[in-house]
Amino acid sequence: MMIKYSFIVPVYNTSKYLDKCLKSLVNQTFNDFEIIIVNDGSTDNSKSIISNYQEKYNNIKVINQKNEGLSSARNNGVKKSIGNYLLFIDSDDYVEEDLLKKIDEKIDDSEVLRYQVITEDEDGNNIKIFNEKPFDVLNGFDAFKELSSYHFVEPSCLYVYKKDYYLDNNFKFKIGVYHEDYGLIPYVIYKARKVKSISYVGYHYVQRKGSIMNSDNYDKEVKKAFDMLNQYKTLRLFSKNINKKNNLDDYYLSYITNSVIVKARNLKGKEKQKYINELKKINAFDGVLVNTNIRKLKKKLMKLNLNLYLKVIK
Repeated sequence: MMIKYSFIVPVYNTSKYLDKCLKSLVNQTFNDFEIIIVNDGSTDNSKSIISNYQEKYNNIKVINQKNEGLSSARNNGVKKSIGNYLLFIDSDDYVEEDLLKKIDEKIDDSEVLRYQVITEDEDGNNIKIFNEKPFDVLNGFDAFKELSSYHFVEPSCLYVYKKDYYLDNNFKFKIGVYHEDYGLIPYVIYKARKVKSISYVGYHYVQRKGSIMNSDNYDKEVKKAFDMLNQYKTLRLFSKNINKKNNLDDYYLSYITNSVIVKARNLKGKEKQKYINELKKINAFDGVLVNTNIRKLKKKLMKLNLNLYLKVIK
């Protein structure tokens, strides 16, 4: 039996937040959906919370696996899903209870649909609401041009994906890396024929202390940076302008390039120099958009002195 939407929720030691997340999903006002919870080897009380929800709701499926990481959990959740559309939800976040209703009113035949986000702290205090300009159906190239002007582009949790499109292109999150969203989502958007963005704010992104993306561990910061750099090398192969001397119109290439360049900010000493040398070795700076005089100046500065560029450009 096919259903319309599949929520895929990887869980690893998020018992403090998990009940709020799952409650926001089971209480959806639109009822044609399933929830696939992938317990990625949790050692806290998460498994017990998951079991309680599974006993109470018949539209919940559970995958228990050894700890293999977020990418593996998401990929395995996709395999188990039977919905026409996929949504990836982080287990320390939560969504509005009318999320699916609002999406279903706008989805049409879109391969990718974007909705908006609120960032908040652990106490539920809003940090920022991102009111981006919506757009009707565009191809992936034009959609990326619109999306790349905003704060969030690649978080997988801000999009709905048509499953046939996702599977036909064999999209998968890379195993064993940080910034796995960066390594996949830009290409998912760029390759699509039908992308839409709606103004509805439906996702609550909780910036919790100690999360993967908010770690103070410098060794992790180094791994994050070089994981991002390695994924960049793959991402840029998909750009149709990568071998041209003047990439004046490729917002996809420019976005992924700028993202990987500014990641050098998080490094220091020999790691930073090694990272910069690698950027030069692969001619990363050639991917930066130079369709205005200001962008031309920025590109010259980053090629001349990246450390200075990172200090003066926010």
